[in-house]
Amino acid sequence: MNYRFVIQFHRATRDHWDLRLEMDGVLKSWALPKEPPSTAGVRRLAVQVEDHDLSYLGFEGVIPEGEYGAGTVEVWDRGTYTLESRSEREVKFTLNGVRLSGGYVLLKLQGRNWLLFKRRMCKS
Repeated sequence: MNYRFVIQFHRATRDHWDLRLEMDGVLKSWALPKEPPSTAGVRRLAVQVEDHDLSYLGFEGVIPEGEYGAGTVEVWDRGTYTLESRSEREVKFTLNGVRLSGGYVLLKLQGRNWLLFKRRMCKS
C-alpha cells in the first residue's frame, strides 16, 4: 500500500528539514539538521518530534514570530512511499518522490534520536 510523505525545509531558529510520513492517520515526524541523504552511505540524525495533522502534507508559509516553530516552511520534496516493515526500533520504506527515491531506513538510537539513511541497492 502506498502512503504519502512530505519533506519540508524549515527556516527557523535553526534551519532544518522535516520528514513527515503518513502513518496511523497522522504524519509521524522527524527533524533533520542536515539535508536528507540522496545517496547510500550517508547517514543523518533524525529527531522524532510530535505527530502532525495530515493537513501539513501541503503546508507552506510563514509561522509568525512568537508561535511554536516560527519561521518559513517550504515543501522540499513530496510523493508516496511504500512501508516495508515497522517496529519500535526500525522503519523500512521506499520513497517515490520528486527529489528522493529508493529504499530508506530509520533506526532508533536513544530517546527521540533516530538515524536516517538510504539503503544500498543489491545488484543481481
